[in-house]
Amino acid sequence: MWAARRLLPLLLPLAWARPAACPDPSGGGWQEGTVPEEQRCTVERADASLTYPLFLQRFAFSRPVILQGLTDNSAFRALCTREKLLAAFGSSPVRLSTANTYSYRKVDVPFTDYVEQLLEPQDPGRLGSGSGSGVPFHWHGPGFSEVIFGRKRWFLYPPEKTPHFHPNETTLAWLHHTYPTLPPAEQPLECTIRPGEVLYFPDRWWHATLNLDTSVFISTFLG
Repeated sequence: MWAARRLLPLLLPLAWARPAACPDPSGGGWQEGTVPEEQRCTVERADASLTYPLFLQRFAFSRPVILQGLTDNSAFRALCTREKLLAAFGSSPVRLSTANTYSYRKVDVPFTDYVEQLLEPQDPGRLGSGSGSGVPFHWHGPGFSEVIFGRKRWFLYPPEKTPHFHPNETTLAWLHHTYPTLPPAEQPLECTIRPGEVLYFPDRWWHATLNLDTSVFISTFLG
């Protein structure tokens, strides 16, 4: 990998997706969601044949890319099943907060309570909840995001193209209300990434996410 991974504590921005009738065995015991998946993908993909010099030339400072087949995280994936994480971290505190930049309230709850009580459908009009959770548009330094379980849909804009959004609106609400009205020239780059895929985004790129399932993922932010 081009950067050392920083495993953020319990990287489980788990989708508040409506559970299926029973867990998908291949999904680590995490529930599948019912948020429909858009097959459209406008982010370029690259495989292990992408060299480091070519990555620097084509993507590092200019545009996002989805990297495939670069890592084997099967051992780590086995540790991230619902059963294993509850056994290992059930009593550990998880700090919850909204994704709104202007909200500073934080609440600590045991990880078991978070998984067993809070992963339920919520009011889609409230930030950080709904049939598919996610983070509204924001930007920071460059980074990688790899999905371990579930599916995560990304929406991205270059730094010079500020998206139309309200900081108190969920990504799901934006998808329903604003996204359909965008003319072609104002549509974001977008794609859904799945287990084993890594999305790289350059410095200061606007991005929002929508968890289609209960999603376990690793994010690494580069300084």
